[in-house]
Amino acid sequence: MYLSREEEAIYQGEKGETLRRMMEILVALGDIYGALRLVPVRSVQIAGVSYKNIGQAGLEWISDLSGKVVVPSILNPAGMDLLRCKEMGITGDFSSKQQETIEAYRKLGVTIDCTCTPYQIYDDIAGPGDHLAWSESSAVSYANSVIGARTNREGGPSALAAALVGKTALYGYHLDEFRRPTHSVTVEAEIHGSDYGALGFLVGRIVKDGVPLFILKAMPARGDLKALGAAMAASGSVALYYVKDVTPEPPEASVPEEHIHIDKKDIDEVYAQNPGDDADAIALGCPHCSSEELEKIAGLLGGRKVQKELWVCTARKIAEQNPMLVAAIEESGARVFCDTCMVVSPATERFSCMMTNSGKALAYLPGMAGVKAGFGSLEECIDVATGRR
Repeated sequence: MYLSREEEAIYQGEKGETLRRMMEILVALGDIYGALRLVPVRSVQIAGVSYKNIGQAGLEWISDLSGKVVVPSILNPAGMDLLRCKEMGITGDFSSKQQETIEAYRKLGVTIDCTCTPYQIYDDIAGPGDHLAWSESSAVSYANSVIGARTNREGGPSALAAALVGKTALYGYHLDEFRRPTHSVTVEAEIHGSDYGALGFLVGRIVKDGVPLFILKAMPARGDLKALGAAMAASGSVALYYVKDVTPEPPEASVPEEHIHIDKKDIDEVYAQNPGDDADAIALGCPHCSSEELEKIAGLLGGRKVQKELWVCTARKIAEQNPMLVAAIEESGARVFCDTCMVVSPATERFSCMMTNSGKALAYLPGMAGVKAGFGSLEECIDVATGRR
């Protein structure tokens, strides 16, 4: 892989041991995937934040690094609400180790916004055609598909390397040749709300790491696109998709070779096969809730009291921008947790079944948290939480 004189100097250790190690990571990935060079990135989103996932070895690796990031860099969700961990049932060693992890990142100049939806709190970190180094699966999908930026799904170490060096290897979804649709998906039903999560849950399992092009009867909102991409990234490993006449268009002369048809019966089966009536907890906000989603949840909860534990997960900046909505939600007995989510927090593990309106959580909860997952619309989740179903 070609390196400029400055990049070669970093690789040879002339700019310090941390940057040398980071450049080694980037060069190794470039060599594996056939990259010809590095490319500057506009921003970085770093996974490997929850102590549940990285453990002591990961914490020690991060703590051993020095220097400062050179591009805007933020974090993926942590394993707990950084200010309300006791309310989640998290204390002791995990709490202290999670805070140590956050401080290790802070020392490197990383902004402590622990969220899977950085695009909901910053308008200036990604635009059409920008090269990024993002980690979280749903954020990668949204960046590539809805924003029209270019990023591979980075691991925690490679994302942090890109943040400290300011560049990533030019391969994969950074290049047009890998951004062509592989499947067309015709949806023969009018869908709305959580149906997009169900659709993504189905299609991700079918196309795996392909690039689907959707032909829809409905006109999805940005929140629907967020849910669709998040579910496909979790049930498969889809990092890029298109919706005809909605998202940025694929490269020219792109004709999918495989064709899929989804009807209402297929989508209904996702709900039927994953009932949530016996759930002992309900979790919303995977990916993190937007202001609009908080408003809808507050409206549905108005005047009602929860009978089961109800979590609403969002970015701290979104919660701070909407104190009245947060207060309205919590008046029901629900809790609005920031910095974390049901997938990466060990607090989830005390439940036997968690109901959600997220196709992403439906895919991840059993494997990552060991918890049975039920699936329903937002309205159904609120009904279960408040004992009306």
